Amino acid sequence: MTTRILAIETSCDETGAAVIEDGRRILSNVVASQEAIHAKYGGVFPEVASRRHIEVIYPIIEEALTQSKVDPQTLDAVAVTRGPGLVGSLLVGVNVAKGLALGLNKPLLGINHIEGHIYAQWLTESAAEIEFPIVVLVVSGGHTELYLMTDHLTYQNLGGTLDDAAGEAYDKVGRVLKLPYPGGPAIDKAAQSGRAAAFNFPRAVRREGYDFSFSGLKTAVLREIQRLNTDDLPIHDLSASFQAAVVDVLIEKTVAAAEEFGARAIHLAGGVSANSQLRRQLGDATSREVRFPPLVLCTDNAAMIGAAAHFRFQAGHRGTLRLDVEPGLRLAG
Repeated sequence: MTTRILAIETSCDETGAAVIEDGRRILSNVVASQEAIHAKYGGVFPEVASRRHIEVIYPIIEEALTQSKVDPQTLDAVAVTRGPGLVGSLLVGVNVAKGLALGLNKPLLGINHIEGHIYAQWLTESAAEIEFPIVVLVVSGGHTELYLMTDHLTYQNLGGTLDDAAGEAYDKVGRVLKLPYPGGPAIDKAAQSGRAAAFNFPRAVRREGYDFSFSGLKTAVLREIQRLNTDDLPIHDLSASFQAAVVDVLIEKTVAAAEEFGARAIHLAGGVSANSQLRRQLGDATSREVRFPPLVLCTDNAAMIGAAAHFRFQAGHRGTLRLDVEPGLRLAG
C-alpha cells in the first residue's frame, strides 16, 4: 500500500516542505534558503531565521503540494522536524505542522533532524542495495556524529564532537580568512588550488574512542594568521591545510569504526558530506562501499525528513498534537 507523507523542515535557516512516497520517491522537495540573509552576519542570526520561516512557510508548503499533485486529503501523515535545532525556527515548523495535521485529521510525526540526514541516503537509486550494519558519519554545521546503524531506526552513538562541530570550524575559519559565508563551500573551493602540506595543523586523533575535537585546530589556524601578520594571506594554502586536517580526522575515525564493527558500508550525511575532498579521500581510504546523497540532499531539506518519517510510520510510530520542540534532541535507536 502506497504511503505519502507531507514533511516540513525548519530546524535552522532553510524552510523546506516535501511530499515523499513510500520513503523512497520524491514527489516534491521545495527549499527556501536564507543563506544570503545571514551572510552579512557571518552565521545564522536565530531571530532573523525564525521570522523568515514565518514569512515563507505557507507558500513553500503550497508549492510542495502543487508540485506533488497530491490531494492533501489523501496524505497518510504529516511529519516535521522537532529537534535538534534553533528553538524559534523549530517552533514555526512544529506549530504549522500541528495545524495541518489537525485540519486534515492526519497523524503527526515528530522527526529527529539527524535521523533525517541519515535517511537522505534512502532517497537515492542505490538504496535497494543497502545492507546493515552501516557506519554513518553525520557532518553538518552543528553536528559531527558517528553512528553504528544495525537496522532501520536502530542506532548506537559511537562518538561525537566535544566542542566545535566540523561545520562550525569551517565557518569560523572562513570568517578569519575573510571568505564568503558559509565557510564550508568557500574553503573547499579555495583549497582546490592550495597546498595541503603548506601548514602543519594539528590532528586531534589521539583520543580513545570515536569523539571529535576541532576547537584546537581552529585556534591553530588563527594563531598562524596572527603569526603571518600580513594583509596578503596565503588563503589557498591555509584553506587546503585546514581542510586536510579536518578530513584526515573524519576519515581515520570513520574507517576505524567501520573495521571494528564489521560495517558493510560507510554512509556520509549532512551538509559537510558535500565536501569534495572528504568524498574522494574516504572512498580511497577503505575497501568498503562509501555512499553519500546527491548534493541537493546533503544540506537541510524536507525530503530527508519525509524519508525518515516513512520508516517511523511503518513501525507504528504516531505522535499527538501535544508534540513539542526539543532543541537538544538526541538520536536514540
